[in-house]
Amino acid sequence: MDFIETAPYRFLAEETITASPEQIFAAFEDAHAWTVWAKPIQEVEWTSPKPFGLGTTRTVSMTGGLKGYEEFIAWEPGKRMAFCFVGCSHDTLEAFAEDYRVTDLGDGRCRVQWLMAMAPKGAAKFSLGLIKPLMAWYNRKMFRDFRKYVESQANGVT
Repeated sequence: MDFIETAPYRFLAEETITASPEQIFAAFEDAHAWTVWAKPIQEVEWTSPKPFGLGTTRTVSMTGGLKGYEEFIAWEPGKRMAFCFVGCSHDTLEAFAEDYRVTDLGDGRCRVQWLMAMAPKGAAKFSLGLIKPLMAWYNRKMFRDFRKYVESQANGVT
């Protein structure tokens, strides 16, 4: 968990979402939902059975043929989930983790924070330094899409 706070590259996005903590976590647990709001994600496969918790694993396939093998290092339903890569199909990352925190604001709204932390290696170290502002913008855009997705599901719109 220390890596999330000390990573050389950290991208934070935050949204206020009109949904309950349970509805937000339902979207986190829905493998298909990730492919809707996070466009680089093509497929999510949970490789651990429910109920999910600490130590749960999944495989995420992304554009460019990248596969991330993830293990959950925090799981507090309705409040927090975090995962790190325990393996990656491309040799471009030394470490990668994401942390999602949900704060119930009452009145059917939650503040959700998403922190992506990474330590690239090799040529990726140089290229990420160049595109850091674009990556920060794109992560915020994806998280706006997450808000829209969750709110549409919470309102029964598909």
